[in-house]
Amino acid sequence: MEYAIVKTGGKQYKVSKDSIIEVERLSSKPGEKFSFEEIILHVVDGKVKLGKPIVKGVVVKAEVLEHFKGEKLRISKFKAKSKYRRVTGHRQYLTKVKILDILMPLR
Repeated sequence: MEYAIVKTGGKQYKVSKDSIIEVERLSSKPGEKFSFEEIILHVVDGKVKLGKPIVKGVVVKAEVLEHFKGEKLRISKFKAKSKYRRVTGHRQYLTKVKILDILMPLR
């Protein structure tokens, strides 16, 4: 089994071929292909290649499927004895990405 750990949007994701992940909003348009360059870990058939800080030469090819908003988070402020209550919400912009392939250099 082959998989990699990629870093994007300040977070890390475990990806393998044909997997679909939800990441922080990307600037690419739906249907557009791009690649992740920051690969932290790459595993092929039990052989682990750990980056210090990134694995050189390994590239993860991906395609943007859609942009959407995540679930609403409710944020509440409350102060005792003063009838002060505030409720606001936040919906994060996300991008659904399909992993097409994990490429590594030939040696």
